[in-house]
Parts: sequence; structure tokens; C-alpha cells
Amino acid sequence: MVIPVHDVNPARRVPWVTYALIAANFVVFLRTPGMAGSLTGESGLAQFCRLDSFLDQWAAVPRELVHDRLPGLVPTGEVGVGPSGPGCLLGPPGYDKSPPLSVLTAMFLHGSWLHLLGNMLFLWVFGDNIEDRLGRVRYLLFYGLCGYAATYGFALADSGSATPLIGASGAVAGVLGAYLVLYPRARVWVLVPFLILLPLRLPAWTVLGLWFALQAVYSYGAGVSQAGTVAYLAHVVGFVVGMLCAWPLRRGTSPPPEPRGPLWGRRARPAGPARPGWSRPGW
Repeated sequence: MVIPVHDVNPARRVPWVTYALIAANFVVFLRTPGMAGSLTGESGLAQFCRLDSFLDQWAAVPRELVHDRLPGLVPTGEVGVGPSGPGCLLGPPGYDKSPPLSVLTAMFLHGSWLHLLGNMLFLWVFGDNIEDRLGRVRYLLFYGLCGYAATYGFALADSGSATPLIGASGAVAGVLGAYLVLYPRARVWVLVPFLILLPLRLPAWTVLGLWFALQAVYSYGAGVSQAGTVAYLAHVVGFVVGMLCAWPLRRGTSPPPEPRGPLWGRRARPAGPARPGWSRPGW
């Protein structure tokens, strides 16, 4: 998988909403029980039980979304000892939870530093131009719509799952889908892991098309050993919804500027007339 680091597609105004979303995700992550210490390897059963209880309250759970009701027993956050040894205690829910609202809160929760940094990198690189094209209010609504569509799409496909869904991946996937529709020819600087991190400048349709193809393959469990740990189907749904929302805006979107640097083919040749008796080759 290539790692995008910068796109050659400057925005006309400061993407304050994108910046605010990135900041909010970092703040929530640092306030999530046990997550701030995950970088140093701190762990333990008590920490796991607190995190399990926290996610059960604030994350989106497919079974709750589809049936719109809470289970009778949920993690309490406390550690107990049972016949099989130490574990997390269960008890009746001590909170009121709205399953539809949990989709919104789940979009700001992440399971690890890698999970968070990956999502925020893609949002940083591609979100500014979508915000610039849609406007701040419409962009924020678009972001939420893609997140909701991705989460409910996955929940409907796996309605019996009690595993919490967390992360901004579905909403960010919608941003990527919109970018592919509006700026397919924009150049994107990426790092390609090939013995070393090799920098390349590729068109957006190559970078995002490859990303979507991988998500689609992984959503069927191909090419990964534990497909169930990542909601790849949510990525696919969010991406498609982002494309559909952006499709009517294609005609009114200005193309990205031509990148500087060495060019190959027809664009590398001067625009003057060809010599008599010679035909200009079409590269």
C-alpha cells in the first residue's frame, strides 16, 4: 500500500473544518482510557476492562444499530475473578445510550496510534480540497453522511455482531471517493515501501483507485489473515457514497494545476510548429 504525504492541488482557503476534525480526533484519543499509554506498551487487565466498558458505551455496535436496543449485560469496567480466572465483570447498563448517536461518537474513537495516524494522514492530504470545493458547512455534513452510511452499511451486512465499530475510516473514505471524482488527475506524492520508502508522484486516480481496490478485496476476506478485525466493508460503502455525492459537482470543478518538474511525452515538447515534411509523434 502506498502512503500519501502531499498532493499538488493547493486549496484557495484555509481548511479550518479539516483541521478541527483532526484536532478533535487527537483530543478524544488522548482522553480514551488506556490509549495515550499504548505507544509505550502499557497494558493490563484493569486497563483493558476500562477500555472495553468505555467503547461499549460510546462506540457503534452493529446489533444495537439494527435492533435499536441495548443488551441486558455490558462490561462494567471492573475486574473480577470467575471459574476461568480473572476477567472483566458484566452488569446491567448504567447509562442511557442512543444507538444512532453512537455512530457520531464512534467516528472520533480509534483503537491505536497507528489507526489514528493513518486516518488523519489521509484526511490531512485530501480533505482540504473537498472542504474548499463544498464549503465548510456542506463539507461537515458530507463528512458525517459518509460516516453514517459506512457504519450502517456494515451493520446491516453483519447485524448480529456485538463488536464495537470505531474510527473515522468510513467518513475519510467518503472524502477519498469525492477526491477521486473531482480531482482524478491531481498529482500525489506518495511513499512506496520497496526495501526503502521510495518517493513517487502519481495521479490521484492511481493512488485512490488502488486503495479502493484493496478495500474491496479485503472486504471479502481475501489477502488478509484476520479480515474481521477491520471493517473493510465500511470503507467501501463510505467511498462509494462519497463518489455519488461528488458526481454532480464534476463539471463545475476547476482542474488542479499542472505539477512542476520533469514531464514526459507530448507535454515535454515545445508548442511550436513541426518541421515541414515531419510529423510530430503522438506520445
